[in-house]
Amino acid sequence: MALPGAGDTGHRAGATTYALMAVIVVVLGSNWPVQTTGLRFLSPLWMASVRLLIALVAMTVIAAVTGSLHLPRRRDLPVVWTVGLFRLPIVFMLVFTGLEIVPPGRSSVLVWTASLWTVPLAAIFLGERMTRLRWLGLFVGISGIVLLFEPWRISSMAGRIVTGHALLLLAAVVNAASAVHIRRHGWTSTTLELMPWQLLVASIPITILALTLEGGPGVTWTPSLTAIMGYQGLLATSLAVWAQQTVLQRMPAVSTNLTLMAVPVVGLITSAIFVDEVLTFTTLAGLVLILTGVGANVRADAALAP
Repeated sequence: MALPGAGDTGHRAGATTYALMAVIVVVLGSNWPVQTTGLRFLSPLWMASVRLLIALVAMTVIAAVTGSLHLPRRRDLPVVWTVGLFRLPIVFMLVFTGLEIVPPGRSSVLVWTASLWTVPLAAIFLGERMTRLRWLGLFVGISGIVLLFEPWRISSMAGRIVTGHALLLLAAVVNAASAVHIRRHGWTSTTLELMPWQLLVASIPITILALTLEGGPGVTWTPSLTAIMGYQGLLATSLAVWAQQTVLQRMPAVSTNLTLMAVPVVGLITSAIFVDEVLTFTTLAGLVLILTGVGANVRADAALAP
């Protein structure tokens, strides 16, 4: 989910906008097998740290070149802490740890259930109304999650596998909770102005934790690993967040959310192609139910919009 900026320049959906949306879907969807491959070389802690440090350098340079590098305004500090402490490092750690256990395609479906969890959280903390369509969407989406867990097999599944699924689901809930705070926050700065500070806040504790618990990363930086981490930091973090912000300024939110539902679809397809993940019936059926639930909530948002 994209971070809101300060202001809206109107809905100017043209060819460039749709091209950016396609880039977001392909980059974030294809990132799932890339992340899984990177975890063969780096621990989850160092994977998160290196990804954040690369993005920090990239976004600091871009902000400096564009004249957007300055201290955040006091009013925007809460959202800097929310994104810097929860949305980035904690979600990355949960996802990377879960990816060591759960196949990347299935992981992408679980993590992208964040759109479902924003519905009850927004009702509780933002006072948004729960319509029948929203309740239906939430029920259908949760049914898809239950299907992915395959409860009829839990007694024969290793506890590690159940834990991996739970970590990915927790990542989705943390993502949703931070999104609710971001939606509630009254922004006075743009995403580009705040991103370097959010990334700095995220990078420091996780790098210190990695050094304390594991020492150095202890890997040989081959061209393959360098390319993987470049993809993580430059494309999946820096470019994706900037592109989402740009698209949200030009396209209606409903159209944006409906299109982003294609991300786990691309995640499943690319995982099947590049890491030979087997697409089971329960995975595909769970995906369909989750997408249906998200789609129902998007329709509910459109119906309530002024």
